[in-house]
Amino acid sequence: MEGFTHFNKQGRANMVDISEKQETGRTAVAFSQVKMNEEVWAAVQEGNMKKGDVLAVAQTAGIMGGKKTSDLIPMCHPLMLTKLDIQFEFPETGLIEIYVTVKTKGSTGVEMEALTAASVTGLTIYDMCKAMDKGMELGPTYLLEKEGGKSGHYQRG
Repeated sequence: MEGFTHFNKQGRANMVDISEKQETGRTAVAFSQVKMNEEVWAAVQEGNMKKGDVLAVAQTAGIMGGKKTSDLIPMCHPLMLTKLDIQFEFPETGLIEIYVTVKTKGSTGVEMEALTAASVTGLTIYDMCKAMDKGMELGPTYLLEKEGGKSGHYQRG
């Protein structure tokens, strides 16, 4: 296991030491989506769901989820996020796209925070709409772009 920083001398997982890494600006953009029936999709956009404003609640939940990433993913470092923004798009009937942008200035990236926020946002949409459509589909969820750090810029191809 020598050379792998994610394992200790006993071959067990450990949180990577980032204390010597340079602090730089870090940005990550993640994507997810929720597919639902036309009736629910229209009600979400019009704000007519019985549980309330689905997008406002999902956005708040996504922000909270992104901030709690290190509590959910065992090897993630707690980070001071400087930005977490969630945008929704409705490219076709029955589809809600979720775009999450996360920023920080630190020694490790914010990809997991962006992906967690996108996932929690989608899960919250599902939770608030499941009474009307249990057949909703979540995902795919993936990283669109990241900047900063030793590995530099990544953009999904």
